[in-house]
Amino acid sequence: IRAGYAPVLDCHTAHIACKFAEIQNKMDRRSGKILEENPKFIKSGDSAMVKLIPSKRMCVESFTEYPPLGRFAVRDMRVTVAVGVIKEATRGDK
Repeated sequence: IRAGYAPVLDCHTAHIACKFAEIQNKMDRRSGKILEENPKFIKSGDSAMVKLIPSKRMCVESFTEYPPLGRFAVRDMRVTVAVGVIKEATRGDK
């Protein structure tokens, strides 16, 4: 997965195309320690903090506030590519 990749994000009942805007850091899966800042790509088994931008509005919450709306799956051609939790959501007023 690289920055610019645009698969479908499934969160609760929403299925919306999202773009990986940036990969902020790669982390250790167990301890949460940052292994690499701004990596070029992440691969299977990696844990990372990324910034996703949806193609249209979607209703989500951070995992700590409301867990059912804080989980997501990233799918490409109906194959699950990644799963994760939402740490922070920014409101986009248009």
